[in-house]
Amino acid sequence: MLRAMTRTRHLVPFREAVRYWLRLGFINFGGPAGQIAIMHDELVDKKRWISNQRFLHALNYCMLLPGPEAQQLAIYIGWLLNGAAGGILAGIFFVLPAFFLILALSWIYAVHGDISWIAAIFYGLQAAVIAIVASAVLRVGSKALKNVRLTVLAAAAFVAIFFFKVPFPLIILTAAVVGALGARLRPSWFPAPTAHGDPEPDDVIVGDAAVGSHGPPTARRTAAVLVIGLPVWWVPLLAVIAIRGSADTLSKEALFFSQAALVTFGGAYAVLAYIDQAAVHTFGWLDPGQMVTGLGLAESTPGPLIMVTEFVGFLGAYRFPGELDPVVAGAAGAAVTVWATFAPCFLWIFLGAPFIERLRGNEVLNSSLSAITAAVVGVILNLAVTFAIFALFGSVRSASAGGVTFPLPDLGSLDVFATFVAMLAFFGLWRWRWNVLWVVLGCAAIGLAYRAI
Repeated sequence: MLRAMTRTRHLVPFREAVRYWLRLGFINFGGPAGQIAIMHDELVDKKRWISNQRFLHALNYCMLLPGPEAQQLAIYIGWLLNGAAGGILAGIFFVLPAFFLILALSWIYAVHGDISWIAAIFYGLQAAVIAIVASAVLRVGSKALKNVRLTVLAAAAFVAIFFFKVPFPLIILTAAVVGALGARLRPSWFPAPTAHGDPEPDDVIVGDAAVGSHGPPTARRTAAVLVIGLPVWWVPLLAVIAIRGSADTLSKEALFFSQAALVTFGGAYAVLAYIDQAAVHTFGWLDPGQMVTGLGLAESTPGPLIMVTEFVGFLGAYRFPGELDPVVAGAAGAAVTVWATFAPCFLWIFLGAPFIERLRGNEVLNSSLSAITAAVVGVILNLAVTFAIFALFGSVRSASAGGVTFPLPDLGSLDVFATFVAMLAFFGLWRWRWNVLWVVLGCAAIGLAYRAI
């Protein structure tokens, strides 16, 4: 069955790919925009394992799925380069370092309650995140916004989400419809992104030579994915429910976070209110305000922001351990929550990616995906602006004009030191091509030293 799921030539050496995905798991800070920027910089610009066109094609599909789009993009590209094994390892390594880090930090918070040193590190990491996201806007935008219409669409997406708080899924859906209509009326309006401009004859995109050998999607392959994927997702969770009983906290977490995994369109921020309401008011796993602490931990560690669910799972089981030791129960709650949140991501990619690859030459689909890419540039710009406002200014108020509400910083509250570090990191990444890992580590060390002083 596994052979039916993947047929590919490993032109990217498997060991080299494993080393990259493991390293990425330790440096993928910055939320989805930052993580996508890191992968684009490494896989498209530096290693040239995959073309820009193939990268954005995969990204646009992942944007339409529930769950963490950056991890799903890693699974998709891992599958393209090295088949099912590559996709599985890419997805696991993307979250594995974050799982152990947040597990340790959740234990410290629950048992000792002191995370001030984490706040100091996060202070420095804010500068790195701003730089990573800002450079992502320029890098992805320069390749995706090929004409005035795509630029206008990106600007419209920014205005919609920043000023009018239009939900992210609605922005993506609208862009897809606009692109599809454009393909019917004016195909030149929404051209597919180019691979790398005009490469030299010997300038081969290594991965693109491998990804053509996966073969077409078949009913047999789809059945194999379902026969393997559904039990992998549900059997461990059903085992927890059977062993612990339906009234146990671990069982409730297994069911709730499996349900949440199906509705997490729009990324972590879009679903946080839903999870916070359930965790605080429905189940009593958290006290009011503790979700903010969990989000701070997720922000200050690598991995998807939706890893905040691990913090919720740990505290919920720690608080209501049953007959288990509280720390053991907390660790089990963290594991159950992470499994329920991320296991479906592999199923979505392995089911849908072959069909998306089959449709890669479809003109209507390509126009829709090009429009989605333009809208994503606007969304990333919104993230960069919003994060910079709240990270670099000590005082931000909600302003209104013409019925529109938006955050307005007090210019006098500007954190000059953080701004300087963010600008230095930005120019280092964008102009001088500094390595992301050293930028992240350097900013974290600067933050810790500055707060200590």
